[in-house]
Amino acid sequence: MACEDYKKTKSPVKLASKAKKIYEEFIQKDAPKEVNIDHFTKDVTIRNLVEPSQTSFELAQKRIHALMEKDSFGRFLRSEQYQELI
Repeated sequence: MACEDYKKTKSPVKLASKAKKIYEEFIQKDAPKEVNIDHFTKDVTIRNLVEPSQTSFELAQKRIHALMEKDSFGRFLRSEQYQELI
C-alpha cells in the first residue's frame, strides 16, 4: 500500500520524503517492517533512491508480490482461520 501511494505522488520533494520513509520502514536492515527481498533487489532499490521516481520501488514490489503468491497466500488459504471463515 505504501508503494501504491508513493507511485501517485507527483512532487519531487514529496517523492524523496516518501521514498526515505518506505526505505526506513521496509527495506533497510532491521527495519520495523522489513520485507524479505533478495540482495540484488535491495541493491537495485537503493540505487533507485539516489534520484527517486514513481518507479523506484517497482522491482521490490514485484518480487514481494511474487513471494506472497508463491508462499504466503497459499499458507493463508490453508490456515485454520481462513478455513473457519469459508
